[in-house]
Amino acid sequence: MPATIDRDAGTPARPEPAPRPLRGVFEYVFPAIRGVQAGREYYVTMCPLRLIPRLFVFDEEELTPELRAQRNLNKARVPEIARYILDNPDGYVFSALTASVDAEVRFEAYGDAGADKRVGALTIPMSARFVINDGQHRRAGIQRALAENPELGDESIAIVLFLDIGLERCQQMFADLNRYAIRPARSISVLYDHRDEMSGITRLLVFRVPLLRDLTETERTSLSGRSRKLFTLSALYTANKALLDGVDQPSLERRVDVAAGYWQMVADQFPEWAQVYSRELSAGEVRRDFVHSHGIVLHALGRVGNTLTGGNATPAGWARTLRKLRGLDWRRGNPAWEGRATLGGRVSKTSANVLLTTAAIRTALGLPLPPAEQQAEDAFRRGDT
Repeated sequence: MPATIDRDAGTPARPEPAPRPLRGVFEYVFPAIRGVQAGREYYVTMCPLRLIPRLFVFDEEELTPELRAQRNLNKARVPEIARYILDNPDGYVFSALTASVDAEVRFEAYGDAGADKRVGALTIPMSARFVINDGQHRRAGIQRALAENPELGDESIAIVLFLDIGLERCQQMFADLNRYAIRPARSISVLYDHRDEMSGITRLLVFRVPLLRDLTETERTSLSGRSRKLFTLSALYTANKALLDGVDQPSLERRVDVAAGYWQMVADQFPEWAQVYSRELSAGEVRRDFVHSHGIVLHALGRVGNTLTGGNATPAGWARTLRKLRGLDWRRGNPAWEGRATLGGRVSKTSANVLLTTAAIRTALGLPLPPAEQQAEDAFRRGDT
């Protein structure tokens, strides 16, 4: 927590929540670690959440991009981040904010040798301006969360502070910090997400159905030609979300039961899946020649299953309807899939393609089309898509 320091005494005072005026000068004192990158000093410290909105400002949005040091704030992300904090008060986690400070700072090490030279008190004038180089959405989310739960203010977040040397350097820092920032593949996010119920259901489903356990890629979102996997965990997640949308079951275990029973029946209709499982066919051949293992068809089958498993339907009823899947020509070269599951022979998964693929499967199974699919189907037949 920042504290004040008496310049005359030269020694840090006990940390206090508010600074004291000394000879007309107000200062913050942060416990800090001093480091060096690219020949420049920087500092790592901690800051109470309640001070984050007051200390760290967002670069003025009214400025043109050329005069800013960061992108505009995406306000749609802020409530999501705030809700994440508020819904997980015992488990949220944030990486450090990175900021620049445009003032003369003073670092007083706790010792003269070894690690003591790198640990000490960082003194910053209260007139200094702090600008966030990375983490502006986290900062805004923290501010909104504090408005709902002020008790979070006593918690802290790590801060990496660089000395500001002008707009050009700040802009370069933003570019460098984001140069190699890559979002993790969605499959591994599903695998590691223990907060999201649908992620848990999908993991349990894959574990419970031997064919899916053997043929599902759990780390990557796309499959190479040589991969022996037929499905990705992210595609099954999307399909499960469609399958279980609005399904009223008393427990997570019952929802897993519904999903496992349904996908096992679906798998029974595709002999190629069983042949890949038994090593009679390669997964690459099946993905190349058929559409039924691709994410768009899994999503469509999830939508169909949502209808089949709803109401008073029984597993025996699902099975009778799903047996008709065997009568469809699932070859990628089938002209019936062009404009639906494929565009120019390549699998396409736009929202319109999902609706049209689902409509084709429902029609083949003798099921009525819901309004959205009927509208997409009518437009497709008129040539409006």
